[in-house]
Amino acid sequence: MRTVLHRIAMLIMREGRRMCSRPLYVFCMVIAPLFCYIFFTTLMADGLPTNLPVGAVDQDNTSTTRALLRNLDAFQQTHITAHYKDVTEARRAMQRGDIYAFYYIPQGTTADAIAGRQPRVSFYTNGSYLIAGSLLYKDLLTMTVLANASIGQQTLLARGATEQQALGFLQPILIDTHPLHNPWLNYSVYLSNTLIPGILMLLIFLVTVYAIGSEVKEGTAQTWLRTAGGNLPLALAGKLLPHTIVFFIMAAGYNVYLYLILGYPCNSGIIPMLLASFLMVLASQSFGIFLYGLLPSLRFALSAASLWGVISFSISGFSFPVMAMHPTLQALSVLFPLRHYFLIYVDQALNGYPMLYSWEAYFALLVFALLPLFILKRLHKALLHYRYIP
Repeated sequence: MRTVLHRIAMLIMREGRRMCSRPLYVFCMVIAPLFCYIFFTTLMADGLPTNLPVGAVDQDNTSTTRALLRNLDAFQQTHITAHYKDVTEARRAMQRGDIYAFYYIPQGTTADAIAGRQPRVSFYTNGSYLIAGSLLYKDLLTMTVLANASIGQQTLLARGATEQQALGFLQPILIDTHPLHNPWLNYSVYLSNTLIPGILMLLIFLVTVYAIGSEVKEGTAQTWLRTAGGNLPLALAGKLLPHTIVFFIMAAGYNVYLYLILGYPCNSGIIPMLLASFLMVLASQSFGIFLYGLLPSLRFALSAASLWGVISFSISGFSFPVMAMHPTLQALSVLFPLRHYFLIYVDQALNGYPMLYSWEAYFALLVFALLPLFILKRLHKALLHYRYIP
């Protein structure tokens, strides 16, 4: 036992010297995560983008249409920055990227509305910008519905109906909305809680692969194994333990930052999320070991780690629900650690369920932590006999 502890201590000191002598480790393990924490949370500090530029084409130019555009400009996400004489000019401005959308009111709209001839107004949004396009579409549609109701109310009042009767006719059912767990509808609550751990997970993949592959590249792999007495599991444990400590500190840091400093919802308490973060770190490191053992080439393994990490953002379910994906993609989603972390976040932080409800996701992360057991023999052979090819 004393010999094992001594070897682990030697491996930790050896890896510590390697980490301190290479600025790449400091950048990937500390600087890059901190930058991402601050960047994403400040980018969406208001929860939603505000004052998105919108154009207007008002060919009717009446007091009614001018009031409609003023009300549209009062929306938080919408800011009318320019008026255009026709649709062609507005379309060209949207293609140049000057505006994200424009609202078109043809001539005679007010007169047709008062006469009950059902005038048609149009709005165009740029779907190339997903968030901006969807938010502006909602505002433009809401404004159109409100304008229709306003004109309808004026018509009913002119025909002798009381205000209460007009409102009852236009909106017979009053909707009272109470969003659960994120009543502010803050996009950052949904996005930052998955983007930040996803980026940290990607960095863990890359750093783990690089830490092992650089031993082969520099011809020090056999020295590393001799320090561990030829015991590969001991060599991996001693080498990656400093990484585990640093990465868990960074993971605990974003939990404290998001839930205690920024006050994001964490209805289960921070302990379950800290446990999930620790398992995420172990699962990511183990997956990095597995990738290098599967592809014992630094170049190929780094490429595979990058690809797997980037795909995780799309298939984890936070941007598009997994249940709406093709059945094949639904089955493949379980192969990504970020998917299971996302499920824990939804159950624990957002919904506040007991940890028992998330046992499958916790267990999945533990399974990822056992992946190196399947490639130990192949990895040991690669460390002893593989020659690095630039």
